[in-house]
Amino acid sequence: MIKERSLVILKPDAVHRSLMGEIIQRIERLGLKFAAIKMVVPTREQVAAHYNKDDVWCEEKGNITIKNIKEKGDKPEKSALEYGREILEGNFSFMTASPVVAMIIEGNQAVGIVKKIVGGTEPLTSDVGTIRGDLTVDSYALANIGNRAVRNLLHCSDVPEEAEREIKIWFKDDEIINYKHVNEKMLYDINLDGILE
Repeated sequence: MIKERSLVILKPDAVHRSLMGEIIQRIERLGLKFAAIKMVVPTREQVAAHYNKDDVWCEEKGNITIKNIKEKGDKPEKSALEYGREILEGNFSFMTASPVVAMIIEGNQAVGIVKKIVGGTEPLTSDVGTIRGDLTVDSYALANIGNRAVRNLLHCSDVPEEAEREIKIWFKDDEIINYKHVNEKMLYDINLDGILE
């Protein structure tokens, strides 16, 4: 569990709002270590592989959109699948429009800990104290009005298996650095051997 890895991507809104340092600092303060970090302009193929969504996912998201349209008293103009594909296309356009910063975060239960500090997917409903809850005010409703992806600053892996799959999309093996961080002594050494001289 000490070696668990999470993928974090600082999205274009984090880059352009000059929030990279603040977000990295919040993650760093947890005691997790960075095994890799780089700035890239993603390709459409890379983003499509990253999101890895199928028509079932598109239908589910499209049905939510249709429900929201009907609740406003309007009539849907497209199928659930079409609405879902538009959501996915919005994510592709957003993620390929600008540089992003991809990072591999490593440490005990890295995936769950990073998810906790990042907050919920929708910034509006993210808890105060989380990165999304503190640093952005976007919402699904506002994103829907603009027919765009929600601007929630960053992506983080949901589960360790997903993290391993995603890491392979963004990093080559020789870009991942295996090293000892001094924090590991304090966090994981049971007896604190070697602290006193």
